[in-house]
Amino acid sequence: MADVGSDSAQEGGSEASTPSSSKRVTSLLSVMEISVTEPERRTGVTAINMKETYTVYLVETRITDMKSELLPETFTDETFSLWRRYSEFELLRNYLCVTYPAVVIPPLPEKKIHMMWQKLSGGEDKFDPDFIERRRAGLESFLLRVAAHGQLSQDKIFHCFLHLGENWKETVLATGYQNKKIYLILRTAQMDSRLKTLNAQFRLKNPDRRFQDLKNYSSELEANIANLLKIRERLAERLYGIHKIHANYGRVFSEWSGIEKEMGDGLQSAGHFMDVYAASIDSMLEEEDTYADALKEYLYFADALRSICRKQELLQYEVEKLEDKLVYLKAQKEQMEQGGDVKSGFSLKGMTTKLFGADTPETRDKKIKLLEEQTQQTEEQLQAAKWELSTYIDRSLQDVERFKRQKVRDLREIFINYSIMQIKLCKKGISLWNNTKECFTKM
Repeated sequence: MADVGSDSAQEGGSEASTPSSSKRVTSLLSVMEISVTEPERRTGVTAINMKETYTVYLVETRITDMKSELLPETFTDETFSLWRRYSEFELLRNYLCVTYPAVVIPPLPEKKIHMMWQKLSGGEDKFDPDFIERRRAGLESFLLRVAAHGQLSQDKIFHCFLHLGENWKETVLATGYQNKKIYLILRTAQMDSRLKTLNAQFRLKNPDRRFQDLKNYSSELEANIANLLKIRERLAERLYGIHKIHANYGRVFSEWSGIEKEMGDGLQSAGHFMDVYAASIDSMLEEEDTYADALKEYLYFADALRSICRKQELLQYEVEKLEDKLVYLKAQKEQMEQGGDVKSGFSLKGMTTKLFGADTPETRDKKIKLLEEQTQQTEEQLQAAKWELSTYIDRSLQDVERFKRQKVRDLREIFINYSIMQIKLCKKGISLWNNTKECFTKM
């Protein structure tokens, strides 16, 4: 995407700045150029001695301001270049998702091709040059978006990804992010399993309307982008067929010109124009595919937005669970202070009291003291959980607003450029038939 680091660099940095800071934080992209070039096909051996073929990409960086305070100390050279596999990009993104749960992490390009005209042209192979080139562009866009974000661009693991050739994976694993990832997965799965057993209206006692709206927004964004891509797929298939029909016209005119003396030159010229127009569809669809890939990026952004909502629901669930626990402990303590009598209904406590007698004052005092300790501990846990929830809400909503502004700019640019391309296509078609008309007129 064009101008990834222009406005988003400043907006992304606002989250990392403090209210008392008068200096606006900018991103790493303001002092560095990043590109992904020269995809190369390689063959290696896996851990189980199996041969595998994969593609690597050359990640190149160039420092534009070596004296900038934003530049990390580890960047000592003006230029860096190293090879990265797609799996290493995935590892980087997984680390960022776990480490910065309140940030809308940019997505990676897709692994398979879904456009119908690409399937017809043999683009299903993951090593197809056109597909590799589009993936390269997507990986470059991912790095540019991370480097344009004020908080993500200052991450040390991201810096290592750009300049550390050896032991980069070990550096990521040494952060322990995988343990945190497993914990989050288990907690989310546990919460989901509990929520599914409850009625929908009791899943969260006080759901945050802002995140409910954000979840609906992400679903609508995904649905709208998916519909646009489906329409584009049908349109591309139809245009592909129409242009190839012109190739049939060209063949007929060329063969016809061979048996005509007076009309031969005109028919031959008309056939030539038809062949040129038929061949133009391939380059046109390649250009159009760049806009489709840009739309797909926002299709996958919807998952990043839903991840933010799930994290908020998990934190909210933890707060409500602690609140319920605190209410229960206070009720138990109050009951013990009143003598432990059960006022109404049948209970195990009541039966125990009738069978073995009431607790002695010493035993009751110990239980009350234990309840007080548990109550104090729960209050501290609740206060910490509320602070974590409040902090997460502020940061995530701030980054969501940054994302929405970025989305408006990017989609406006995509649609304008796509419209210009379609206008050029129509003008080319009109010019073709005008030239063909002149050929027929001269016969």
